[in-house]
Amino acid sequence: MSDIDFRRATLADVPAIVALMADDYLGARRESPDDLPLYQEAFARVEQDPGQFLVVGERDGTVLATAHLTFIPGLSRRGATRAIVEAVRVSSTERGAGLGSALMHWVIAECRSRGCDLLQLTSDNTRLEAHRFYQKLGFAQSHAGFKYEL
Repeated sequence: MSDIDFRRATLADVPAIVALMADDYLGARRESPDDLPLYQEAFARVEQDPGQFLVVGERDGTVLATAHLTFIPGLSRRGATRAIVEAVRVSSTERGAGLGSALMHWVIAECRSRGCDLLQLTSDNTRLEAHRFYQKLGFAQSHAGFKYEL
C-alpha cells in the first residue's frame, strides 16, 4: 500500500468523505451526500478543533479511505491521553486489498507520535467483519458501548 498517501483532510475532500461514509448498509440510511452544506459546516468545526484530525488516504488524487481521530487528555490511567478513532471507511472498490490495514497502522503511528497511551473505537454490533478486522490488528473487545441519542 505504499501507493497510498495519508494526509489531513481539506474542505475539498468533504464530498469524497461523505460518499465513503454513505457507501455501506448503515451509512446509506444515515448519510445524505446530496446535502453537502451540512457536512461542510461540520468540517469547519472539526478543522478548528485542535483535538480533531480527519485523515484521508488517496491514490493518484482519488480519496479511497478516511478516519476521524479525536485526542482526549485525561486524568484516568495516570493522566493518559487517549485517542478515539471513528468513521473508519474504505472504498468498496478497495476492501480486502490491505488499505484498511494500512490506514489503521497509520492511525496507530499517528496516535503514538502524539503521546497517546490508548486508542479506542466503537463499531456497530452488526459489523461482524469489522470486528474481526480490528481484532486481527490487535484491538481487544474489552467494553460494552452505549449511546444516547439527543
